[in-house]
Amino acid sequence: MKLSDIISKLEIKEISGNIDMEIGGISTDSRTIKKGDLFICYTGRNFDSHKRIAEISSSGAVAVVCEHRLETDLTQIIVEDGRAQIAKIARIFYGFADKNLKVIAVTGTNGKTTTTYMLAEIFKANGNKVGVIGTLGIAYGDKFISPELTTPDPLYLHSVLSDMSLNGVQYVFMEVSAHALYFNKLDGIHFEVGIFTNCTQDHLDFFGSMKDYANCKKSMFEKGRCSYAVVNSDDELGIEILKSADNAVSYGIGNPADVFAIDICEKIDGTTFVINLFDELYEIKLSMLALHNVYNAMAAAACAKILGVKTSVIAEGLINLKKVSGRLERVANYNGADIFVDFAHTPDGLEKSLQSLKKLCKGKLYCLFGCGGNRDRTKRPIMGAVAAKYADFCIITSDNPRYEEPFDIISEIVEGIKPFGAKYVTVTERDVATEYAVRLLEKGDILLVAGKGGEHYQDIMGIKHSYDDNTVIKQIIGD
Repeated sequence: MKLSDIISKLEIKEISGNIDMEIGGISTDSRTIKKGDLFICYTGRNFDSHKRIAEISSSGAVAVVCEHRLETDLTQIIVEDGRAQIAKIARIFYGFADKNLKVIAVTGTNGKTTTTYMLAEIFKANGNKVGVIGTLGIAYGDKFISPELTTPDPLYLHSVLSDMSLNGVQYVFMEVSAHALYFNKLDGIHFEVGIFTNCTQDHLDFFGSMKDYANCKKSMFEKGRCSYAVVNSDDELGIEILKSADNAVSYGIGNPADVFAIDICEKIDGTTFVINLFDELYEIKLSMLALHNVYNAMAAAACAKILGVKTSVIAEGLINLKKVSGRLERVANYNGADIFVDFAHTPDGLEKSLQSLKKLCKGKLYCLFGCGGNRDRTKRPIMGAVAAKYADFCIITSDNPRYEEPFDIISEIVEGIKPFGAKYVTVTERDVATEYAVRLLEKGDILLVAGKGGEHYQDIMGIKHSYDDNTVIKQIIGD
């Protein structure tokens, strides 16, 4: 594609050099440049890629989009904000592939992954070709791409959307993180439906306050961005969104809603309830337990109904989903006790999972978890308090300590446990902590191993070491 075509929709301050040239690819990472690429420079929080111009030039780039004049012979397209141009350029370069797809976006602190997988099963049951983009990776057809970010960066995202379009995908269900919204990664994409799950404490290390975090989530529902909005009416921010979003419908249990659930029955092997779906009643069976999955199912059902799927097909799709990796997943039974692995890594997420398991536990409820390093420190004692409130015994351990000392993180969690006088132990090594917890189990007990869910690594000092809670548990019990 010619450079002149790629930059035709940009707000340009100045052009220096020839723009009548073919561009072979787009890059924002100086380590991945190929000959003939257009490179996009921008100033980040901790780096400035403009400073890599010599490396960019020697690696084969033929032109740069930049924020100020650079000492280089490359063609320069000077703009106000380089980062803000990435999504625009990616859409153009990949032929506006998103226009050939119906993209459904799910945002919220918790429930994004499960809701997208529920939607995927519903639309498969409806005979549609689907794609999923999120925390567990990218999946469509017979392709699976391992996860990097919840919402991929624009260049990669649009290359994937292009390939999905070429492979006949009709519906794409994607998780949208607050960071993706903040960095304008999704600019230009129109969402057929935007789904809001909830807003609770997370990422305050980045956003600084709940107000700023909430406003970022809310930005997905600005006028003209979504054809329809499906919003949790039991959430404080959800109530705000319902007042302003285009074609908004609500789902909930506590507050009045267009879609709601009654006769909820939670069991260790699943959940049943009757859904009122825009005044149509239907019994729903889930192979997944917990009240929060009833909320996820209502969100998915409301979205599917808006898009014309029959209620019977919605019910079929929901029962077809047997599990979502690491989302309150029942992974083993040992000594008559059940072991669950869950991604719960926020106070709200941990509380909801423990609440559900507490109702079903006939013996002791054990909770093993940690908190990530170099992330929101304020939630650590809060999560400790949550665990102390619901669990009979807590095992506090490591969870992606990154560049922090694991013991320091654990100590901050324990500060939240102490006021409750709850029983706990600290074990720094996660695999050792898990074996300790498993060996405590007796008939009727439940162990929740929380925080990592479907992750396959431990992030320690910048290195991702292979680690999987599910695998470790099965090795311990000899399964």
